[in-house]
Amino acid sequence: MQNFLRINDNDNVVVSLADIPAGETIQVEREGIPCAVTAREEIPAGHKMALCQIPAGGEVVKYGYRIGYAREEILAGAWIHTHNLKTALGDLLEYTYEPVDAVKEAAATAECAAKAPCTAEAATFLGYLRPDGRVGVRNEIWIIPTVGCVNNVATEIARRASALLEGSVEEVIAFPHPYGCSQMGDDQEHTRQILADLVNHPNAGGVLVLGLGCENSNIEVLKSYIGAYDDRRVKFLVSQEWEDEIAQSLELVKELIAYAGRCTREPVSVSRLVIGMKCGGSDGLSGITANPLVGRFSDLLVSRGGTTILTEVPEMFGAETILMNRCANEELFHQTVDLINDFKKYFKSHNQTIYENPSPGNKKGGISTLEDKSLGCTQKSGSSLVRGVLQYGERVETPGLNLLSAPGNDLVAATALAAAGAQIVLFTTGRGTPFASPVPTVKISTNSALAAKKANWIDFNAGVLVEEGTMEEEAKHLYDYVLEVAEGRKVCSEEAGFHDMAIFKQGVTL
Repeated sequence: MQNFLRINDNDNVVVSLADIPAGETIQVEREGIPCAVTAREEIPAGHKMALCQIPAGGEVVKYGYRIGYAREEILAGAWIHTHNLKTALGDLLEYTYEPVDAVKEAAATAECAAKAPCTAEAATFLGYLRPDGRVGVRNEIWIIPTVGCVNNVATEIARRASALLEGSVEEVIAFPHPYGCSQMGDDQEHTRQILADLVNHPNAGGVLVLGLGCENSNIEVLKSYIGAYDDRRVKFLVSQEWEDEIAQSLELVKELIAYAGRCTREPVSVSRLVIGMKCGGSDGLSGITANPLVGRFSDLLVSRGGTTILTEVPEMFGAETILMNRCANEELFHQTVDLINDFKKYFKSHNQTIYENPSPGNKKGGISTLEDKSLGCTQKSGSSLVRGVLQYGERVETPGLNLLSAPGNDLVAATALAAAGAQIVLFTTGRGTPFASPVPTVKISTNSALAAKKANWIDFNAGVLVEEGTMEEEAKHLYDYVLEVAEGRKVCSEEAGFHDMAIFKQGVTL
């Protein structure tokens, strides 16, 4: 196995798959001509090495796209990273709709699906068909606090209720959060909408909405966001109205368990699956292994009528035109332009630099600029056309690939995916993380070393793609694995009992 990869024929860098010692010579082709390049210094795994001399101010190209400008002259064989590479991105930009050929796009998606082995052709899975027509992959009881003041009460109710499980109910889970009061404007609206989305989520066979009584987002206010509900599935309790709110809540939870416990799994079409896609703790292999693998999975599911959702808008900056030009129509293009520019305005309104995104962990793993990060991040979208653009807190309605407005923060973005309707989140990572979200969160490692070291965190290893695995084989394996999770197989964070949620906060706190 070679210890480097040139991702695109137009790239003037290679990515090291293993440490390349100083003085080691690699053989590559440039414009069809074989050439040898000797490393001038050690190139750490996941990092970039120049294939040719790049003048100061010259473009550094990876994935076939510019990822920044050289800060100084870079010689062939030199390590390229933050010390000699700077972003080429500006602030608000003008965009022109230059759509891809829809026929070619559809053909590419069909070809991707055709390459998958026959065992990836499963047309159904066993899920919970809810009365409203949506499908859950879990049958849990969720306790949703309307305000942070009752977080501990919610957690205690869930703890005690674990002894009451019966029938098909798998778990009782509380989702504490610090909001619901002392909020204004969009923050208050976001809290109400996200909580309502979770109340309506099909993975919850029953829901107890736990209020305090004096909060801004009280139960009566929240009901208008929840909309029509089945009173067998959703119960409400205002803590200030009861002498012992925990005892009374447990009586309601018993009723919810009795109702939800009668639900059974039944065959439903894979077209009913909604899968969220997110990355975090990315490294230099993210855009080579795990993210393209999720993109191939997305194409497979979309070709079968399913739905995928890509989010973390700040990590689209620098690669946004790829998504814009895959929008199915011009209206979606303009919505995507607004998606990008609204987030840039959000950064600017808080006097923050738009492009200072790669984290210390990203940089240590080999990511040098936001373009570098974004071009790897958007690999998760595969090759399908963009069929929908969602605002934060909006629920998905259109099958196919959707874009969702949410920040890059792992917990906030993963919660937003769940609120949008994702029954499962695929989370790629090169550094590793134990976090969870309101729905099963599949951790996909970019490298085998992480998968071996953190087997208690990682559910699926995409690192084999730089060893002996092929993209077609691993896409089939991931597809089959996701269906197993949809049918009840627990992921590592579920086995650990982790269930997180976080709401996007932008404004003042009263």
